[in-house]
Amino acid sequence: MLNIQEYRHKIEDMSKNIQELRASLDIDGLREKIIENEKIMSEQDFWNDNDKAQKTLQENKNLKSTVDEFNYLQSSLDDIEVLIELALEENDSSLEKEVNTSINSLEEEIDKVKIKTLLSGEYDKNNAILSINAGTGGLDAQDWANMLLRMYDRWASSKGFKVKTLDLIYDPEAGIKSATIQIEGLNAYGYLKSEKGVHRIVRISPFDPSGKRHTSFASVDVIPELDDSITIDINPSDLKIDTYRASGAGGQHINTTDSAVRITHIPTGVVVQCQNQRSQHSNKDTAMRMLMAKLIELKELEQKETIEDLQGKYSQITWGSQIRSYVFQPYKLVKDHRTNAEIGNVDSVMDGNIDLFINEYLKMAKLK
Repeated sequence: MLNIQEYRHKIEDMSKNIQELRASLDIDGLREKIIENEKIMSEQDFWNDNDKAQKTLQENKNLKSTVDEFNYLQSSLDDIEVLIELALEENDSSLEKEVNTSINSLEEEIDKVKIKTLLSGEYDKNNAILSINAGTGGLDAQDWANMLLRMYDRWASSKGFKVKTLDLIYDPEAGIKSATIQIEGLNAYGYLKSEKGVHRIVRISPFDPSGKRHTSFASVDVIPELDDSITIDINPSDLKIDTYRASGAGGQHINTTDSAVRITHIPTGVVVQCQNQRSQHSNKDTAMRMLMAKLIELKELEQKETIEDLQGKYSQITWGSQIRSYVFQPYKLVKDHRTNAEIGNVDSVMDGNIDLFINEYLKMAKLK
């Protein structure tokens, strides 16, 4: 027979959690905003400003997605309560398995939505720009950088996010020297900011005929993509802008003009580059947004009043900031050194299953 007291206790806990989510997500406020946006969208001149219209459409889509997630939690709880009542009325213990499955599933969904409430940073909802650079370790490091690129691409695909390559430098022998990708999706930066740091791999090197175990490193940097409404004053004389010919795998030219752009902020030494578009103008615009995001991050980190106050050379990632180890040999384990979260299935992690590490980091950051 069903333990009615146990189930009622679980129902009460889940109901309490859902009501807390209603408040923290401001569901009532989101519903009002959706109505307000739909009124704007119905106006005749809505499409006169295409960029503004697209932003309103995307905002409304994101708002509806959040409200729909909350509605699903509430309706699932109602369904479970009905199922329990049915089992009691019919004295049918065979329904207990279905009740347990439904409760476990709903608890998982509640936890997923709870994680989203931790994304309260100013830029958390933005798209992310993620850069990977091979570190010490020669071909092994370059191969490792390429493996990380694949891991993040798989993670983004599993979330329904879009991935756009902004810059990619292959090595003719193996792997990549560096890559910069843009990951488009709601809260992409909020999730991926946890990945910033040095990633270490330990494995039998595929490039060492003696079959020895090697340790290699790659750095990951993550900044938010800024929209046109965010601007900062940068002295043009502080910038060094270089153009060069964009190239693809193996050094093959993908166009015959110097369309790729590299911008250096001289006072800080911050360097950004973009070659994804054939247009030099488009690449420059994207690179400037990347630079602004990086300088804003540095300004906040250094607690400076203005960008002009930033001086000195800043490396993208310091090699001492190792955040995670991926061990393939002599045992298999992926461990995050900040949260102590670990997974024994390395292959699963390399296929993009990194949510455990992201979620544990967000929980830890919230407690600080």
